[in-house]
Amino acid sequence: MTKILVVGHKGQLGRLLYEFPTDFEHVGLDLPEFDMTDDLAVRERLDAIAPTVVINAAAYTNVDGAEANPDLAYAVNAHGAGHLAKSCRRLGIPLVHVSTNEVFDGEADRPYDEWDQPNARSAYARSKLAGEQAVRFYHDQVMIVRTAWLYGPGGNNFPAKIVAAADKHGELSVVDDEFGNPTYAPHLALAIMGLIGRSAPFGIYHLTNSGVASRYEFACEVLRQTGREHIPVMPIPHTAWPRPSQPPLRAVLANRAAAALGIVLPSWQDGVAEWRLQVQG
Repeated sequence: MTKILVVGHKGQLGRLLYEFPTDFEHVGLDLPEFDMTDDLAVRERLDAIAPTVVINAAAYTNVDGAEANPDLAYAVNAHGAGHLAKSCRRLGIPLVHVSTNEVFDGEADRPYDEWDQPNARSAYARSKLAGEQAVRFYHDQVMIVRTAWLYGPGGNNFPAKIVAAADKHGELSVVDDEFGNPTYAPHLALAIMGLIGRSAPFGIYHLTNSGVASRYEFACEVLRQTGREHIPVMPIPHTAWPRPSQPPLRAVLANRAAAALGIVLPSWQDGVAEWRLQVQG
């Protein structure tokens, strides 16, 4: 039987992958019991579990925090990913590694294809790009899955923050010049399991909900679908919302590789609709 090891199984995406209903056996590893920055610990745990495929959904995702602590971001997102890849190579099993749209600089005037050259700008983005490079250096049986603007039915994510801020303040100001692909985590989990189930070719895949939105448009859709469309939303430029780390303004991803296999995620508006049903019933 296929045994899937989900590293980071307590996180937003990892939990969904760990609990995904399949005939496969699922095993999870996460902090504090498992430290992927410890090469020996990674080797010993993977040997003991003997999985047939590993999904790395673990990451240091505090984008602004990475500017103040780049060593920690690099230890988890680059070295930790490399440790997993080395153990997978030694065991002769594939690795699915989850990455981010932020490996691109966002300056292109079109969506980024899987084969486009990354140009990471922030400490977080550089650590994630280093992770991509590490897993491909150490192992040749790797699927890198880049996604964007991920949110799920639980947790402190963008839609949840928008609803909470709207209820608290009665009005919002949201950046309107940053664009991406809002991606509902259950849709991404289904697509990743689809890659595994199809024994997809190794390489890079862009998996996001279909369509493009600005942060402002994303927020307005969340308010509309949760019955809060009466709450005023002021569009503002990103310069009016200073942050320690500036995300790329237009790191929009194009899904070509997975689409060629028949894997296309629903629209981002459908993702918001399913999120609303999960959080509001």
